[in-house]
Amino acid sequence: MAQPLDFLLVSICLFHSLFSFQVEDYYAPTIESLIRNPETEDGVCVFPFLYRSEIFYDCVNFNLKHKWCSLNKTYQGYWKYCALSDYAPCAFPFWYRHMIYWDCTEDGEVFGKKWCSLTPNYNKDQVWKYCI
Repeated sequence: MAQPLDFLLVSICLFHSLFSFQVEDYYAPTIESLIRNPETEDGVCVFPFLYRSEIFYDCVNFNLKHKWCSLNKTYQGYWKYCALSDYAPCAFPFWYRHMIYWDCTEDGEVFGKKWCSLTPNYNKDQVWKYCI
């Protein structure tokens, strides 16, 4: 009885690996895909967005020289290059360690540069950026 079940599981795994692909990887903004999915210049960046099974809270530079963002919550081929106004905003107030911050802080920064959290709870998400 175990052999038919093993064969079934192996067949399912093999079928899945051969005939499935992730849409987000297939249409990732690479040089080759620029023809299929050109940049949407007038779009609005959506944060956070899901790309390659990972959540991003700010512009990224996968496969391209310049940072870009998705125009959908889950990347579907619609994207644009990030301008200064497109980068994710700081989330104020945010919780860091045992304090709530209403502005950029130097706390916990080795080089003394001001930073902020991109989510309301830095302790949980640990997503941040330097303040400009």
